[in-house]
Amino acid sequence: MSKSELEDAIVDALKTVYDPEIPVDVYELGLIYEIIIHDDMSVHIDMTLTSPNCPVAESMPQEVKDTVSIVPGVKSAEVDVVFDPPWDQNMMSEEAKLELGFL
Repeated sequence: MSKSELEDAIVDALKTVYDPEIPVDVYELGLIYEIIIHDDMSVHIDMTLTSPNCPVAESMPQEVKDTVSIVPGVKSAEVDVVFDPPWDQNMMSEEAKLELGFL
C-alpha cells in the first residue's frame, strides 16, 4: 500500500470519530492539522480541540490514536494535541459548515 493510499484510509477512519458535543467528525471539523506517515508506516497526527477546556481533552486524542492504529497498514500511531494555531470555525469543511447550519 502506498503512503497516499494509507493516508486515504486514515482519513476515512478519522471520519468515524465524532466530537460528542457536535454532530460532525473530527476530520470535517478541521481538528486534524497534520498526518505524517513515516517510511516504516508509523503515523504521527497533530490535532487540536475546539477549546483547551474541551471536556473530551483526554478521551478524544486516545480515540483518534486507537482508530488510526487499527487501520490496515499502520504500524503504530501517535497523536499530539496542539493549540497553535487555535481552532476556529473557518477550519471546518464546507460539509461540516452545512451540517451545522453555517451555510
